[in-house]
Amino acid sequence: MPNIRLDKYLANMGVGSRTAVKELIRKKQVTVNEVTAVSPEQKVDTERDRIFCQGEPIGFTEFEYLMLHKPAGVVSAVTDDRDRTVIDLIDARKRKDLFPVGRLDKDTEGLLLITNDGKLANQLLNPRKHVDKTYYARVRGAVTAAEQECFREGLDIGDDTLTKPAELEILSSGPESEILLTITEGRFHQVKRMFQAVGMEILYLKRLSMGPLRLDESLPAGAWRPLTVDEIRALHER
Repeated sequence: MPNIRLDKYLANMGVGSRTAVKELIRKKQVTVNEVTAVSPEQKVDTERDRIFCQGEPIGFTEFEYLMLHKPAGVVSAVTDDRDRTVIDLIDARKRKDLFPVGRLDKDTEGLLLITNDGKLANQLLNPRKHVDKTYYARVRGAVTAAEQECFREGLDIGDDTLTKPAELEILSSGPESEILLTITEGRFHQVKRMFQAVGMEILYLKRLSMGPLRLDESLPAGAWRPLTVDEIRALHER
């Protein structure tokens, strides 16, 4: 998409709303290749033209890919009237149209991909793609081989169909167990409902991976970083 309207270019890069951007252009605060812009409708080449606003260069980024270590207490949404959102945590984003790929419950921590690449998001969330998602959990109750078999066969969690086979790894078993669970679906509250179906309760839940993307454990909860070139390539090649 090398050629787009100047006002869209500036708005997409977070300079301001389309209305605010048009006002900046009207006040002759924007230049294209060192020539003062006079029209919001002016087409610019995102790959070649040099855009400045109020003397600052405005580079163009078509897609942005960020890894967020979601903390508990924030919601997986772009906006929310009551709670802080995961997008509120991204304090230096280049794009204004970022969104979380999928959802984690408010009290769930861990890996969340933030992007504006709708095509990639659809591929990762498409139920037919069977994208693996791995979680670490602490569970009230002793998880045993019996639960492993139930998860492997599929569980009735109140939906029209059983859950797809899931891999349950027991890290420790006792009054409070630790497990790793890999699922290939993304049903509402799925992990919690799966354990409820076998009479157990999730005490703590953290997503560790989604497809080829793994949580960078050096990121503290609430922190984020851009994906590496290799991580982006792996997501597109899966």
